[in-house]
Amino acid sequence: MLVTIELSFGAMLLGTVVAIACAAGKTGGPAPVRWLVDAYIEIIRNTPFLIQIFFIFFGLPALGIRFSPNTAALVALTVNVGAYATEIIRAGIESIQKGQVEAGTALGLKRVQIFRYIVVKPALRTVYPALTSQFIYLMLTSSVVSVISATDLAAAGNDIQSQTFASFEVYLVITGIYLVLAVGLSGLFSVIERLAFNYPLSR
Repeated sequence: MLVTIELSFGAMLLGTVVAIACAAGKTGGPAPVRWLVDAYIEIIRNTPFLIQIFFIFFGLPALGIRFSPNTAALVALTVNVGAYATEIIRAGIESIQKGQVEAGTALGLKRVQIFRYIVVKPALRTVYPALTSQFIYLMLTSSVVSVISATDLAAAGNDIQSQTFASFEVYLVITGIYLVLAVGLSGLFSVIERLAFNYPLSR
C-alpha cells in the first residue's frame, strides 16, 4: 500500500510539472513546441496504459535505457497523467481573461511573474476538481503496474492469492483498501482546495 501511495503521489507531482510546462508550451509556445506537445498528448491519450508501461519497461532497454520495475512504473504513470492533465490545465489557462494579463504587464510584472501569479494559480483553481478526479483515477490505474513486477498493492494481493488460493477474501480486502485510499485522497484534496484556493473570485 505504501508503494502504491508513493507511486501515486510521485506521479501526481511530476505529472503536474509536466502538464504545466506542456500547457504553457501549447498555449504560448512557438509552433514546433505546440506540435511536439500535441503529438505527445495524442500518442498517450490514444494508446492503452498497459502498452505504454510495457514499452517503457520492456522496449526502452533495446535503446540502452533500463529502469527498475518501480521506477518504470513511476515514469509510465507520470507520462500518462501528464498528457491528460495538460489538456485540463490548458483549458484553465485559456479561461483567464486577456485583460488580467494586460493589467499585469501594465504593472511592470515580468512574463514569468505574470504566468505564475496571474495565469497559473487562477487556472488551477478553475480546473482543480477535474484535476483531482484525474489524480484519483491515476491512483486506481496504478494497479496495472503489477504486470511488470512493481511491488504495489495489487502485486502484493496477487502474491498472497497465489500462495493461499483465497481469491475472494484477498481481492475483497484489496478492493476495500483501494476504496479507502480513493476516499482518503478525495478528502485530502478537499482540504488542499480550502487552504490553497480560499480567496474571493475576481468580479
